[in-house]
Amino acid sequence: MQGLTPLEEAQRIVLEAAKPLGLEKIPILDTLGRVLGEDIVAQRDNPPWDNSAMDGFAVRWEDIKQEHAITKPVELTIVEDVPAGKMPAKSVGPGQAIRIMTGAPVPSGADTVIKVEDTEHTPDMVRVFKPEPRGANIRPQGEDVKKGERIIAKGTPIRPGEAGMLAILARSFVVVYQRPRVAILSTGDELADLDERFSEDKIINSNSYGIAAAVQEAGGIPILLGIAKDNPAALTEKISHGLNADILVLSGGVSMGDYDFTKAVFRDLGAEMNFWKLAIRPGQPLAFGKIQGKLAFGLPGNPVSSMVTFEQLVRPAMLKMGGHRSYGRPVVQAQFQEKFSKRNDRRHFLRGILTREQGVFHVRTTGDQGSGILTSMVRANCLIDVPTEVERVNPGDWVNVQVLGGSFWTHDVGSQPSTGHRQSCC
Repeated sequence: MQGLTPLEEAQRIVLEAAKPLGLEKIPILDTLGRVLGEDIVAQRDNPPWDNSAMDGFAVRWEDIKQEHAITKPVELTIVEDVPAGKMPAKSVGPGQAIRIMTGAPVPSGADTVIKVEDTEHTPDMVRVFKPEPRGANIRPQGEDVKKGERIIAKGTPIRPGEAGMLAILARSFVVVYQRPRVAILSTGDELADLDERFSEDKIINSNSYGIAAAVQEAGGIPILLGIAKDNPAALTEKISHGLNADILVLSGGVSMGDYDFTKAVFRDLGAEMNFWKLAIRPGQPLAFGKIQGKLAFGLPGNPVSSMVTFEQLVRPAMLKMGGHRSYGRPVVQAQFQEKFSKRNDRRHFLRGILTREQGVFHVRTTGDQGSGILTSMVRANCLIDVPTEVERVNPGDWVNVQVLGGSFWTHDVGSQPSTGHRQSCC
């Protein structure tokens, strides 16, 4: 019997097998969460010209410098109004000013903008009561972006800030890495799907939908293959349908039961398997390899086990295939609030509730940690990572925690964690 594969080795094997997918060109509104497949280079400066940072008056600094205004306000003649969106038609000469709105181009001759609240004005004349330094309240041309500069590098995930910058750069379409397509198959005669009539001796197929949601969250495209019955012919047919995808994910059928045919079917399809058992809990029965060049994962049938193993192996593979450079969840250190003990043969992932008190993270389990208790995942916002060699964790001990969601930030709002750190899982 094959031994248990340590998680770190399994992650290394999976990530070596996962290769970034090809590129495609998509509209800017579809880019959120995608990874750039090209460098974004500015074709012009931003701002494209010096512009006003305030509503006020564009003036010559020589006319309003402090020695001129120390005894009485400086009076200037208004020669033009320039709202945002209009280019100035006139220059500012000695003793002159141009009324200007925020964002409007600074007219030639002017080198300073006086805030409107520091003036008194009529349609034709403005009195300046407070001098400003030369260049005040002007955003210089190219302050944000300079022509020819690489603004966003290839391999960058698109967030709202990057999307806004793409718009500033007038990029309505950009090249990104393709999203991995993940075929999802559940196995077992005991399963019934959501729209089937079923008897009380059937179990609802939840795994396909939980995995599909996890695929979407990781930026992939789920392809539901349904349920394969516990016989080699049905399993072979369903798996064959999934080989058009980039990744095949089965749940169930990878343990050592009499009706677990996955291993035999994989072998008949020419699979090159790397491992069949993982040294973690939950999730020991886990298969990984390639079938006809496609990544193939056999996840455990218990719903919690399938979700935990997806997090540790399938999700990192998907992220790499989608062009990401970092493959792990954020990890923080937190103080454990309970007692926990185990044998030193497997790495444990406990479903946990992460909170923050006075800038320090604290974590406790969701309760019963059985691999069939899906409510433990519903309640969890993190996974508590207990290393293989650790046999006991006591209240107050520091543990590594993989953060699954941001709900813990609602606790202790405004305080910064004093001891947390971030890292990738692999």
